Amino acid sequence: MSSFVVALDVGGTSMKGGLVSESGAVLLSERRPTPRAEGPEAVVAAISDFISHLAASGDGVPAGVGLAVPGLVSESSAIYATNLGWRDVPATDFTTLDIPVMLGHDVRTGGLAESILGAGRGLSDFLFLPIGTGIAGASIIGGEPYGGSSGWAGEIGHTPVFPDGEQCACGQFGCLETYASAASVGRRYSLRTGVEGVKAEQVVSSDDPIAIEIWDEAVEALSLALATYTLLLDPSVIVLGGGLAEAGPALFDPVRTRLVKRLAFRDAPPLIPAALGVDAGMLGASLLGWRAVGRPELGPGWAMDVRSAPLVS
Repeated sequence: MSSFVVALDVGGTSMKGGLVSESGAVLLSERRPTPRAEGPEAVVAAISDFISHLAASGDGVPAGVGLAVPGLVSESSAIYATNLGWRDVPATDFTTLDIPVMLGHDVRTGGLAESILGAGRGLSDFLFLPIGTGIAGASIIGGEPYGGSSGWAGEIGHTPVFPDGEQCACGQFGCLETYASAASVGRRYSLRTGVEGVKAEQVVSSDDPIAIEIWDEAVEALSLALATYTLLLDPSVIVLGGGLAEAGPALFDPVRTRLVKRLAFRDAPPLIPAALGVDAGMLGASLLGWRAVGRPELGPGWAMDVRSAPLVS
């Protein structure tokens, strides 16, 4: 068997891929844009080309491929993705290579990586919540991401925190994602002020009263959603990741304070930062690649250093 797999994390804006060895060494890491505007067939073709390029960059033929993609997904099919426009794409359509392929939901795959290699290492039950352009969560139960009865588990971003609030792009009203995602924080400030192109980090660091109000509503929305999640599933910790988690104490401190206040009769679970950052999806995909070839034991013993390979943009 070859000593490495191809791992690819597909996002709406960019794809991050790499080669990962049996020992957990990241041999190569590259990033390419996702041609979403060109349609679903172009995205599938771009993924296949990227996988072929990565495979050709290694020493020999890869053992398998692990692929993290958004939307509704099974191990063998990308069933549906709103942002990418595809429906029912078999895993084998993503590569021309005659090697095993395993698909995984992007956020749950990132949660798998945090469970085995990152902030959730050694924990059997926790919530992984990356807060970026959107919000979705991975419920890690018994050490594995939980997909639910039909694959839709983890859509905490569409929890209605303010039922009479703004309409979300999904069609519902008052969704967490509408108030607390990085994209929404910037968008809501721009709508209130008329200032275009404002990013979430600018809102977080501003002393403008409108910015303070927008950020306060985001924190309130997060505390409401996390309180509900805690009461339902009792996680040992909540791991916050994604771009908005880089706000550090400006996010963690007020959310922690409000979560404690909301849980009157029980302790709040600790809030901790994710450990793997933007590499979580790709590293999780590498675990899927090894599982595709019958090596599920690879991962827990790895001494992972995600800085071991250069990133080629």
